[in-house]
Amino acid sequence: MSRKLEIIVLAILLIFAAQFVYISSTTNAEYRGADDMPEGVIGEITNGTFKPIAQPLWEPPSGEIESLLFALQAAIGAGVIGYFFGYYRAKKNYENGLGYKGKNKSEGDKNSL
Repeated sequence: MSRKLEIIVLAILLIFAAQFVYISSTTNAEYRGADDMPEGVIGEITNGTFKPIAQPLWEPPSGEIESLLFALQAAIGAGVIGYFFGYYRAKKNYENGLGYKGKNKSEGDKNSL
């Protein structure tokens, strides 16, 4: 990474950190997920007459376990996506190194003789 790009990235991170600290110290905002918010809104709109059509098969015993499972799911997904990005980038670099797109090395060697 070039020095100029490093400075730009650092400046952006500092701006976001400053905004976060400022907003956190001047407001009483709660940082929480939005998963439980629709339930309250639906209850207000239907005056409590709404009944869900499905129930969860299993609920984690605590919020920490639920957060752990969510983080694990995100990590596995990021690993799978990263693997495929790396695979296709390496494949592209390999093909560019051969100079014959869509041909394997043995075909490239035959044509170079």
